[in-house]
Amino acid sequence: MRLHTGWMTGAIAAVILNGAAFADVTVSQSNDPTAAIGGALTSLLGAEKQALAALPEQRLTELAVGPEIETKTTTAKARGKDAAPAVIRYDDAWLAQLPEPSGDAEWECLRTAIYFESRGETLRGQFAVAEVILNRVDSPDYPKSICAVVQQGGSGGCQFSYSCDGRADAMRDPEATWRAGRIARVMMDGAPRALTMGATHFHTRAVRPGWSNRFPQTASIGAHLFYRQP
Repeated sequence: MRLHTGWMTGAIAAVILNGAAFADVTVSQSNDPTAAIGGALTSLLGAEKQALAALPEQRLTELAVGPEIETKTTTAKARGKDAAPAVIRYDDAWLAQLPEPSGDAEWECLRTAIYFESRGETLRGQFAVAEVILNRVDSPDYPKSICAVVQQGGSGGCQFSYSCDGRADAMRDPEATWRAGRIARVMMDGAPRALTMGATHFHTRAVRPGWSNRFPQTASIGAHLFYRQP
């Protein structure tokens, strides 16, 4: 009887001790910061998943790739024209893949300026000249059209020398004309201006105009140095 009573007492003690040990482990886990963080993250992720599931498809797309920004490119798309590429490859093979260019008087003025100001330059140099012209159009300090920018006069001459050098503006080099037309089209349709850091001026290395000492230089491409008017 004593043995039985002793066994029962031992069993009860073991249960109590095991319970206490289990209680210790439970308290220890509840105080574990990683366990608390894990639980909070699980709750947050669950709430986020429910919120995303309730969003319309267009909003989900905007969250993934960003909203569509109204630019010259999107304006061109709205007009039914091909969108300008997000990345430019500066080689003739890439230009040849583009659709046959055409345009109005503005396009004609830009391709003519590219031809006469930079046809002897590399493709990067020709794109850079196009950037300067378009940067001026966007600047409040210059006329608001391409033709007005390239034909603008100034003290002692023209902003772009070819427009008042007294020579006929006949583009006699078929290859350079082809190239200038494609560059003009892709830049007018909103391709990125990634070469000149917002330049509004350029000159050849053979001259040193007075403004080159006042304006910060932004790029050096081929025979031209580029500057941005403050």
